[in-house]
Amino acid sequence: MTEPNATLRLTVAQAIVRYLMNQFIEIDGVETRICGGGFGIFGHGNVPCLGEALYPVKDDLPLYRGQNEQSMGFAAAAYAKYHLRRRFMFCTASAGPGTANLLTASALAHANRLPMLMLCGDTFLTRLPDPVLQQLEHFGNPTLGVNDAFKPVTRFWDRITHPAQIIQSLPAALATMLDPADCGPAFLGLPQDVQGWAYDYPEVFFARRVHRIRRQAPDAAEIADAAAMLATAKRPMIIAGGGVQYAGAVAELTHFAEAHNIPVVETIAGRANLLAEDALNIGPLGVTGSNSANAIAEQADVILAVGTRLQDFTTGSWTAFAKDAKIIGMNVGRHDAAKHLSMPVVGCAKLSLPALASAVEGYAAPAEWTTEAQAERAKWDGYVADNVAAGNRPNSYAQAIGVVNALCDKRDRVVTAAGGLPAEVTANWRTLDVGTVDVEFGFSCMGYEIAGGWGARIAQSEHEPTADTVVFVGDGSYLLMNSDIYSSVLTQKKLIVLVLDNGGFAVINKLQNNTGNESFNNLIADCPTVPEPFTVDFEGHARAMGAATETASNPAELAEAFKRAKAGDKTSVIVMKVDPYEGWTTEGHTWWEVGTAEVSDNANVREKHAEQEADRVKQRQGV
Repeated sequence: MTEPNATLRLTVAQAIVRYLMNQFIEIDGVETRICGGGFGIFGHGNVPCLGEALYPVKDDLPLYRGQNEQSMGFAAAAYAKYHLRRRFMFCTASAGPGTANLLTASALAHANRLPMLMLCGDTFLTRLPDPVLQQLEHFGNPTLGVNDAFKPVTRFWDRITHPAQIIQSLPAALATMLDPADCGPAFLGLPQDVQGWAYDYPEVFFARRVHRIRRQAPDAAEIADAAAMLATAKRPMIIAGGGVQYAGAVAELTHFAEAHNIPVVETIAGRANLLAEDALNIGPLGVTGSNSANAIAEQADVILAVGTRLQDFTTGSWTAFAKDAKIIGMNVGRHDAAKHLSMPVVGCAKLSLPALASAVEGYAAPAEWTTEAQAERAKWDGYVADNVAAGNRPNSYAQAIGVVNALCDKRDRVVTAAGGLPAEVTANWRTLDVGTVDVEFGFSCMGYEIAGGWGARIAQSEHEPTADTVVFVGDGSYLLMNSDIYSSVLTQKKLIVLVLDNGGFAVINKLQNNTGNESFNNLIADCPTVPEPFTVDFEGHARAMGAATETASNPAELAEAFKRAKAGDKTSVIVMKVDPYEGWTTEGHTWWEVGTAEVSDNANVREKHAEQEADRVKQRQGV
């Protein structure tokens, strides 16, 4: 038993590590350390003190050495997403460029509402050695540095200027990361001298503590208002977002939809809330959606939006719904619940859905409405089946997705981000099991794919070691960030990486052409500064990092290569060329607001601008 006034003399770094070691969370009745470990690249700003503190606990708090700080942050985000925000990893980087490299990853975690703790070096508090290596000097404000740039892209930010400060700051950072509404990345700037300063910390600060995720019950009046609105619906629809999974409310959502016979559509983050064969799953919604979901969205009179932030790709830049449609925003976050004058139900979906179900007991959507929605889904399924089928046509993203989908086991996890693949996976992937699809489109961040796959695999291997993590990545994102192929091989965290090579940034080339512009600087062949374009040997490159590699010429060869990759025990990279112009999923897209040139010498640009503006009439303006 700890004496009331007992203290431990520790450095700041040692105290941080000891605190993290003693924070646990209860998940399904099992107590697990909240922090699963960390990703770290050491430098002069974090190795002497934080490195010293981490070494004795290396077996209990594993530190994965990344190859790039940005990719470490992506891996941490994917780890947290796998664990449904109930566990997190820390990232540590040295002062200066190492820490600056984490900015993009922090923004990704912030946009996706994912917990990640950053323990980053900072310049000396005393300023006696200033200016130090890698310090940015602001002559009129000596307190300002690189670490201040994290303030807009974190949910919690602090610079530790005294050892006692962490007694308040660490619990506050943890509370932020575990809060369902405010969840996001936390940043602690650790000046190089302060990291090593000692302090007599109260032992009680390091006592073992078990946390639970707060479940906020909805307000009874808000439930009553929502029930009154839903009860009037002739054409109701449910939008299922990523928050459904974070709330652990997939069963409640399914029961609610079945009890009231209401069609369900999914957001990009909400993919894999329902299985493909679920009778009420009408498909993905929005810009990268399906004809089926978008067809019923245009007609719906009452929309129950559950656990979604209603991003523009979900709402078709607010053209996907009828202008007089009424929206009920059910969300644990007040800001998200009230968007576009929605009727808010602020509360956890796991509690709010049953409460609303009780309040509208006896209500069911008209059978003809649900039958119409299911008929639209059947037509969409036919389109997808043809779209993913191999045949006498060029290789495409959709064909590769179809091959992999047919050969995956139901608990295999699919990871992709940015470029054309999020749209193609969202539209064409048929969900095999709940929570098995990670399409990072909150920040749509190139480079997340392989790094996120590594982080997801670290998490997956803790619980589902026989399942695979499958990464879809284009050649553009591969060239941006690929070094965690090496990380996965080093750490024996097997990935299956599909590199689909279309010769550059083909989806942006498509957007460029679709807005009337000429192909320019997206495909390698269209770069005026490239005299002699050539293709990267992706197979050879990945092999040099230790992966098993193959190149497939067509979907049939891809299938055989994928079978071998699944049977293997190490990271495999399979390369296949796809056509940059043909084979895109052309159906299922809503309007999307993208800036177009009002004045141009190019007649095609002027024409496309006029078309874009003509479609704006469908856009809801806050109501």
